Amino acid sequence: MPRSALPPAQTLDPDVAREWLVSHLGLASNRLPPGAKGTRQLLKELRCIQLDPLDVIGTNADLVALARVDGLARGDVYRHLMPGHAFEHWAKERCILPAYAFPYYREHTREAPWWHLATRLERLSERILDAVLEEVATRGPISAAELTDHGAVKPLDWSGWKGTGKATSMALEVLWTRCQVVICGREQRGKRYDVPERALPEMARAKLASGPEVFDRWAVLERVEAAGLLSRAAGPHWSMLSRVRTTELPDTLVREGLLEEMVLPGSPRRYLAPAGFRERPLTAPDERMRILGPLDPLLWDRGLVKQVFGFEYVWEVYKPAPQRRWGWYVCPLLHRGQLVGRLEARVEDGVLRVDKLWREKGVKLDDAALDEALARHAKACGATRVRRPRARVG
Repeated sequence: MPRSALPPAQTLDPDVAREWLVSHLGLASNRLPPGAKGTRQLLKELRCIQLDPLDVIGTNADLVALARVDGLARGDVYRHLMPGHAFEHWAKERCILPAYAFPYYREHTREAPWWHLATRLERLSERILDAVLEEVATRGPISAAELTDHGAVKPLDWSGWKGTGKATSMALEVLWTRCQVVICGREQRGKRYDVPERALPEMARAKLASGPEVFDRWAVLERVEAAGLLSRAAGPHWSMLSRVRTTELPDTLVREGLLEEMVLPGSPRRYLAPAGFRERPLTAPDERMRILGPLDPLLWDRGLVKQVFGFEYVWEVYKPAPQRRWGWYVCPLLHRGQLVGRLEARVEDGVLRVDKLWREKGVKLDDAALDEALARHAKACGATRVRRPRARVG
């Protein structure tokens, strides 16, 4: 069916888009309950929390939760969600997902395009897969290091990034992708695995209608809710749904009235938004400044961030140092619904040290609000002091 059959795209004012995103993504106020209850409710509202292993001032998952829920310490996001309330799989890259999503993944397993599940299966025997699954079922929750060693395997190589060379660990990757085992916790020694019948008993028993279209429809609607505004252009915001982006499904969901298509003035890009989103109540921004994780959902679409916030953000953690404009692990600062600056910090010897602070040009950065944000973050990271520059750098 031609695009002309679609309802016409509506124009969305950038200021309205910004207010919608800040409110919808839970960054206008800390309205959720503190601690574990708020963390679990947050995951359901965000649909997914993107993971990254780097832990500089907390992992990205920590930072996402700390910006929205009070009463948390570094690592609580994993402790409050697993087991029982969440699992890990591919969504916007590797994410923590709410338990209700598990039946969709179990019935219709998806993987990131570069994950190469088929290659792993070529390098593993069914005997090893069966043995590892049986041992997890018998001894779980358990870490990879505690499982029986099944010898070496040829690792995957992603342009110099080496995967595991251990058959047991690769078997866990296969079983995890297939949802035959789930990650049920993270600790200093690494991930812990269990069978879903123990870690997610209610969701492990749930049944869904068959067919890959069930997953695709559900996943696109979830991703639009997770993004707030999902650009129809290619990009990392689609991730493992990139194949679906170019099918008829997004147009079908618009025609069915489940999604709306929006445009922003002066831009050719089209965005998918939840149906009726403009009628949803908005929360006005409070006075709290928030330190955002580099993979916060507000920052998924850097082009959208540039257009509605006037803020240029590129995560430079994997760039060579001479090519970085700002720094290695740089976190944006959100205040009163605006992105007002960015900082590079670390926790060292009980001190939260802000090595660099950039104040956004044309925006007044509230030093008192920043001091309060840093004090809260230091406490969450177990630091007793904060050291920060007062002058603008960069």
